[in-house]
Amino acid sequence: MEQKHTISILVYDQPGVLTRVANLMGQRGFNIDSITVGQSEEKGISRMVIVTRGDEPTLEQMIKQFHKLIDVLKVTHLSSGSMVSRELVLVKVEANSATRAEINGIIEPFRATIVDVSPSSLVIQATGDSDKIDALIELLSTYGIKELSRTGATAISRGAAAVKV
Repeated sequence: MEQKHTISILVYDQPGVLTRVANLMGQRGFNIDSITVGQSEEKGISRMVIVTRGDEPTLEQMIKQFHKLIDVLKVTHLSSGSMVSRELVLVKVEANSATRAEINGIIEPFRATIVDVSPSSLVIQATGDSDKIDALIELLSTYGIKELSRTGATAISRGAAAVKV
């Protein structure tokens, strides 16, 4: 049965590492739902968070392939345990003076904020898990989404223990 998986990969911060990881997945037919890359807690090491789908054998194969890459230090299947996952979205919606208060009422329960205002639109920023972001986008779509930019998920394991390299 195909499931959604969140994988954290610690890599050396080197040119071409992202390309090698993405190429490995593409060559083996693994699809990437989202990928985020940024600094980790250690200088010179980046953390990639990849969200993908597949069954258990596919996931095991993917993790084995990641370990074969020279720049990869550690691979963690975050969704196999307890994790915190968040996305950021910026949504530009059509808005006039008559609809602004209505839109503000919709975004308030999502703890979203208005970060830009123009005579004909609003830019709304929200963070949360993927389901929360999907629900907000669906509600805002009735007003007319002009632009949408979504980061994809970033995640970290829950609890006190840090994953050391």
